[in-house]
Amino acid sequence: MFRDTTAQDQVLERPPVWRRHPILIACVVAAVIALAFVVPALLRVSGIRASVDLSRVTVASVERGLFVRDFAAEGKVVAAGSPMLYAPAAGTVTLTVQAGDRVAKGQPLARIDSPDLNAKLSQEQASLQSQQFEVQRAQLDADRRLMQLTDAYAQAQVDQKTAQRELDRSRKAYELGAYSELQALRTQDALDKANSALEQAKKSLDVQPDQNRFDVQSKKAQLARQQVTATDLARQVGALNLLSPVDGQVGQLQVADRAYVAKDAALLTVVDLTSLEVEIQVPESFARDLAPGMTAELTGNGGRWQGLLGGVSPEVVGGQVVARVRFAEEKPTGLRQNQRLSVRILIDRRDKVLMVDRGSFVDQDAGHVYVVHDDIATRQPIRLGASINKVEILDGLAEGDRIVVSGADAFNGAERIILSH
Repeated sequence: MFRDTTAQDQVLERPPVWRRHPILIACVVAAVIALAFVVPALLRVSGIRASVDLSRVTVASVERGLFVRDFAAEGKVVAAGSPMLYAPAAGTVTLTVQAGDRVAKGQPLARIDSPDLNAKLSQEQASLQSQQFEVQRAQLDADRRLMQLTDAYAQAQVDQKTAQRELDRSRKAYELGAYSELQALRTQDALDKANSALEQAKKSLDVQPDQNRFDVQSKKAQLARQQVTATDLARQVGALNLLSPVDGQVGQLQVADRAYVAKDAALLTVVDLTSLEVEIQVPESFARDLAPGMTAELTGNGGRWQGLLGGVSPEVVGGQVVARVRFAEEKPTGLRQNQRLSVRILIDRRDKVLMVDRGSFVDQDAGHVYVVHDDIATRQPIRLGASINKVEILDGLAEGDRIVVSGADAFNGAERIILSH
């Protein structure tokens, strides 16, 4: 046998890559180390601090078009007029209608039996009649006193003339020696006394008409006062018959028939179905933008109607403000109180307005937004206007610009961000 070279062969292993290409590996390691130092420096110089996945943010384009600013809410139908009737006095109430009955204006609804009020009215009417008699008596007394003073004045005139004739006669007798001087002086005194009585009677007669007028007017004033009191009580007794203030339908009854009620107790309501409104709750943030007269659209019950904003309450309760919408045209048929309707109020409508979809950027970073160019989001200032579903752009952006509308909270306020795919 001949020997072969099998015992002389050896298996040679392939050397590792770092031994085969040591220079290339050294260059790659050097490049990586260089990038580790250079890239952060370049990012700091360019303002880019981080990279955010594009799927985490929402990007929208700025457009120009019709800007409609409206407010939508759910409302309930209410009667513009639904007066509540109250008891004008304490007593027993007798109802003449039931809940749901249709009534006409002026129709009796209930009556209250108040014995105290009726008795008081009778007393005041009796006092009124007594005052009327007092006025008549005062007039008769005035006429009688005036007649007496007239008679006294006439008697004083007669006495004065008699004293004057007696004085003339006594003077002639004195001159003839038939009377003494003392007798003549007495007749003079009698004349003076008669003149004084005449003058006093004349003064009393002159002032008596005024005195009579004052006395009669005083009695008439008392009569007028009593007349007002009796008339007011008669009005209160008449108000015990409660009449319907409007054409409508009886609402909820607050008391039972033949029940005793106190003064000013609620009895029943009358719903005026000829004048309906829709009451809505408006958030406080939107209330300042609403004004009476704004147009509204009401839908529900298979119909659609135009309306007008009637008024907005000045009071905020629980962060909500109550507003009422009136129907612009005739009252729609088939609606009932407390029925639900959808209301859309048009606040603003303008054409060719620069706008963008609303997002969290409006509240997160007021006055700034991230504009996207070639996967780079750059922070820049803007000025915003009105905002509902769309946000009005007043300054800082142009039509066609792409901005980050939500998700910018992950940028942490950086000036520039890379949006990676």
